[in-house]
Amino acid sequence: MSRLLFAGTPDFALASLKALVESGRTPVAVLTQPDRPAGRGKKLRASPVKEYALEQGIPVLQPETLRDDAIVAELAALEPDLMIVAAYGLILPQNVLDIPTHGCLNVHASVLPRWRGAAPIQAAILGGDEVTGISLMEMEAGLDSGPVFHIEIIDIKDGETAGELHDRLAALGRATLAEKLDDILAGRVEAQVQDESLVTYAPKIEKRDAEVDWTATANDAARRVRAYNPFPGAYFFAGEHRIKLWRATPVDGAARPGTVLQADRDAIVVACGKDALRLDELQLPGKRRVPAMEFVGQFDLAAEPPD
Repeated sequence: MSRLLFAGTPDFALASLKALVESGRTPVAVLTQPDRPAGRGKKLRASPVKEYALEQGIPVLQPETLRDDAIVAELAALEPDLMIVAAYGLILPQNVLDIPTHGCLNVHASVLPRWRGAAPIQAAILGGDEVTGISLMEMEAGLDSGPVFHIEIIDIKDGETAGELHDRLAALGRATLAEKLDDILAGRVEAQVQDESLVTYAPKIEKRDAEVDWTATANDAARRVRAYNPFPGAYFFAGEHRIKLWRATPVDGAARPGTVLQADRDAIVVACGKDALRLDELQLPGKRRVPAMEFVGQFDLAAEPPD
């Protein structure tokens, strides 16, 4: 039986770790990000991967960096045959990539070489892609640039949010890893070099990226709302109010961008650079998410239109 290391942090990675454990391939150790402050109390919270690993009795390592001789020596002492990486969040330097006998395998949430980088799920929605998928990639020092063993493709559904797509891709990553791992370890699958002419990048998300741009087309604005649901949540300003926008739909309409075309119990509609956006689910600071028909009773958007 091969000795596996696993490196991952959020729920997306947890799905792949469970695939290993449930197939009898429990890793000899798990790498995950250090506990981080979370919630209103900013108490330290363990990652989903750490919580599950501890439940399973798997040793957990949480280095702040992998560019430390002591952690490199600790990983080497485990004598792994393969490291499986999924949404870990730290760069693996070459001396770490070289430790496992069969290298490092990445479970990546895109159809490589499209959307290399930190936020491929959001990028696929923002880009208006019709499909996405899971790539099992042999890792090298470059950013998601290694040769690919296998790609599994799925359609992106109309109106699908990043959270909804994330959950489907996590399940797909779990199933794909479970199905293909034996073939990869046995050398029955040859990795294919990526076509560099087709490369696109999905940079790390910044909260400011999620602000609604009313000068964009309604289709682009709607994609932004979907891409940043649930994190960090699309938003716009109306006067001094920072309003979260969780769901929205492109509709017909024309006026100066940001003009409120309708704001009543039937609908809230705001003009965009092309067409208009129907605001379907909104949230005032300190309030819960509500449908538009309830929001109009909380806030008069016509009196304080979007900035």
